[in-house]
Amino acid sequence: MTKSASVRRGGRRAVKVKGAVRVPGQEEPSDVDRLVHEPMRLGIMSTLVVNESLSFNDLKGILNATDGNLSVHARRLEEAGYVACSKGFEGRVPRTDYRLTAIGRKALDRYLDHMEALIKATRTG
Repeated sequence: MTKSASVRRGGRRAVKVKGAVRVPGQEEPSDVDRLVHEPMRLGIMSTLVVNESLSFNDLKGILNATDGNLSVHARRLEEAGYVACSKGFEGRVPRTDYRLTAIGRKALDRYLDHMEALIKATRTG
């Protein structure tokens, strides 16, 4: 792939690339959703897509994450509306549960479609 131009986006310089991949169902080539693409956030979303909901401690164990790392990334997904968080108590012990929202499921589907299109373009190109 060759660089064709650079464009300012959100204060950062983004590089347009000739031959960008088109995702099925989209007219324009799309960028990867950076919010989903980050490994810990992708792990959170992938885990929640196959589980109706999980507690903070369950997610932490599955993803082998630290408290701080998981909470920061979960908060970013919550702020984007991709993940819903509910807080309560189990007896006297605080409990935080997470679930993937419909918006989050759509975002993950778009991300996976994009990755599949990239893989297909790379293998056939």
